[in-house]
Amino acid sequence: MLLNSNNLLMISMPGGTEWILIVLAVLILFGGRKIPEFMRGIGKGIREFNDAKSNVKKEIEEGMSDKEKQATASTSSTQP
Repeated sequence: MLLNSNNLLMISMPGGTEWILIVLAVLILFGGRKIPEFMRGIGKGIREFNDAKSNVKKEIEEGMSDKEKQATASTSSTQP
Protein backbone atom coordinates (compact mmCIF):
# COMPACT_ATOMS: atom_id res chain seq x y z
CA MET A 1 0.00 0.00 0.00
CA LEU A 2 1.48 3.33 -1.06
CA LEU A 3 1.08 6.49 0.98
CA ASN A 4 0.95 9.80 -0.78
CA SER A 5 2.84 12.80 0.62
CA ASN A 6 -0.26 14.25 2.34
CA ASN A 7 -0.84 11.12 4.40
CA LEU A 8 2.85 10.89 5.29
CA LEU A 9 2.86 14.50 6.45
CA MET A 10 -0.22 13.95 8.60
CA ILE A 11 1.39 10.94 10.25
CA SER A 12 4.61 12.75 11.12
CA MET A 13 3.17 16.00 12.57
CA PRO A 14 2.27 16.03 16.28
CA GLY A 15 -1.27 16.96 17.23
CA GLY A 16 -2.59 19.07 20.09
CA THR A 17 -2.20 16.46 22.82
CA GLU A 18 1.32 15.62 21.68
CA TRP A 19 2.34 19.30 21.82
CA ILE A 20 1.05 19.54 25.39
CA LEU A 21 3.10 16.50 26.35
CA ILE A 22 6.18 17.94 24.65
CA VAL A 23 5.79 21.26 26.48
CA LEU A 24 5.35 19.49 29.81
CA ALA A 25 8.44 17.35 29.19
CA VAL A 26 10.48 20.47 28.39
CA LEU A 27 9.23 22.17 31.57
CA ILE A 28 10.15 19.14 33.66
CA LEU A 29 13.58 18.71 32.05
CA PHE A 30 14.71 22.34 31.94
CA GLY A 31 12.63 23.98 34.66
CA GLY A 32 10.92 27.35 34.46
CA ARG A 33 14.12 29.37 34.99
CA LYS A 34 16.15 27.78 32.22
CA ILE A 35 13.55 28.12 29.46
CA PRO A 36 14.04 31.89 28.85
CA GLU A 37 17.81 31.36 28.64
CA PHE A 38 17.27 28.44 26.27
CA MET A 39 14.94 30.50 24.07
CA ARG A 40 17.39 33.43 24.02
CA GLY A 41 20.10 31.03 22.86
CA ILE A 42 17.85 29.69 20.12
CA GLY A 43 16.99 33.25 19.03
CA LYS A 44 20.65 34.22 18.96
CA GLY A 45 21.49 31.14 16.90
CA ILE A 46 18.71 31.88 14.41
CA ARG A 47 19.87 35.50 14.13
CA GLU A 48 23.47 34.43 13.49
CA PHE A 49 22.32 31.89 10.91
CA ASN A 50 20.25 34.52 9.07
CA ASP A 51 23.16 36.99 9.14
CA ALA A 52 25.52 34.37 7.71
CA LYS A 53 22.95 33.42 5.08
CA SER A 54 22.50 37.03 3.98
CA ASN A 55 26.29 37.56 3.87
CA VAL A 56 26.75 34.51 1.65
CA LYS A 57 23.90 35.64 -0.61
CA LYS A 58 25.45 39.12 -0.88
CA GLU A 59 28.87 37.69 -1.72
CA ILE A 60 27.38 35.45 -4.42
CA GLU A 61 25.46 38.36 -5.94
CA GLU A 62 28.58 40.56 -5.89
CA GLY A 63 30.60 37.79 -7.53
CA MET A 64 27.98 37.35 -10.23
CA SER A 65 27.84 41.11 -10.93
CA ASP A 66 31.66 41.26 -11.08
CA LYS A 67 31.68 38.40 -13.57
CA GLU A 68 29.04 40.15 -15.70
CA LYS A 69 31.08 43.38 -15.64
CA GLN A 70 34.20 41.49 -16.72
CA ALA A 71 32.29 39.74 -19.50
CA THR A 72 30.83 43.01 -20.85
CA ALA A 73 34.22 44.74 -20.57
CA SER A 74 35.98 41.96 -22.48
CA THR A 75 33.35 41.89 -25.27
CA SER A 76 33.39 45.68 -25.67
CA SER A 77 37.20 45.81 -25.79
CA THR A 78 37.36 43.14 -28.54
CA GLN A 79 34.88 44.95 -30.80
CA PRO A 80 36.47 47.43 -33.31
